Amino acid sequence: MRIASLVTRITQQMRRDPRTLALFFLAPLLILTLMYFIFDTEASDLKIVVTGSDETIVKALKKADFQVTAAEEFSLEKMIEKDTDGWLHVENGKMKLTLLNDEPTRAKAVQMQMMQGLQGNEKNTPSLEEKYVYGDANTKGFDTFSPMLVSFFVFFFVFLIAGIALLKERTSGTLERLLATPIKRYEIVAGYVIGYGLFALIQTIIVVLYAVNVLDIVLVGSIWLVLLTNILVALVALSLGTLLSSFATSEFQMVQFIPLVIVPQVFFTGIFPLDGMSDWLQKIGKVMPLYYASDAMNGIMYKGFTFNEVLLDLLILLAFAIVFITINIISLKKYRAL
Repeated sequence: MRIASLVTRITQQMRRDPRTLALFFLAPLLILTLMYFIFDTEASDLKIVVTGSDETIVKALKKADFQVTAAEEFSLEKMIEKDTDGWLHVENGKMKLTLLNDEPTRAKAVQMQMMQGLQGNEKNTPSLEEKYVYGDANTKGFDTFSPMLVSFFVFFFVFLIAGIALLKERTSGTLERLLATPIKRYEIVAGYVIGYGLFALIQTIIVVLYAVNVLDIVLVGSIWLVLLTNILVALVALSLGTLLSSFATSEFQMVQFIPLVIVPQVFFTGIFPLDGMSDWLQKIGKVMPLYYASDAMNGIMYKGFTFNEVLLDLLILLAFAIVFITINIISLKKYRAL
């Protein structure tokens, strides 16, 4: 009887909380649908540019299922700009293969398919001199997305901790007491952002230094640029976490935002190839902060990008933070009109 009473109370409590019910039943469907479309996409064709060759090699590579372009001249700059998987240059009977290697799995696929395609060409030997734009022959898949994991964990923990901390401030009455004073809304938001931001900054520095110096995650670019990027990521997570905490009435509800806010962003960090996704999926990814954070981190740590090369990503992250902070200030109107 007591068990039945307890079950009845829990059932009634859940029925009175439509937000929890919606997240409980609809969030799994949303994530499952997103995963279906992402895993249902096909990898894009391998793109190869051939210079200094005859039509025989071009035909052989086309038979090997390459998207082949014959050109008189080509350069590393064009290769990077056009996101070309490989560049085969033939001169004096020697073949030199340059691999972009931004995705090691695609680079290995280029090597295998090229060897198979050239084996049937009697005029040429499948022996190749290989060169890599990014990484080397020992580069693993983890090397390309490990920089993205650094930003992800910074974002995740700052978002969760900041959101729950501000929720406690509100549910304990601290925020209401602040609002009863002459303090301005922007001063409250600025105080919380700076206060929690100091701890987010320390956490970011610890995570980055640990990842680079202890775990030996690949770092080609500047450590200072990595720190700057993750500081912006932490600022976005902090402002977004505090914003969403205003829509939660308990820590449980705050945690429920994870499958709606955090999990979908994971799919667009580069862990799954973006090129093969549908256009509408790629557009969804471009409205998520972690898309730009991951793009910047991969560019800095794996490809050695400079500040100017990741500046656009950093400005977009800063814009996200400004928008979320602005909405935070506006949302305080529901507690007090100043």
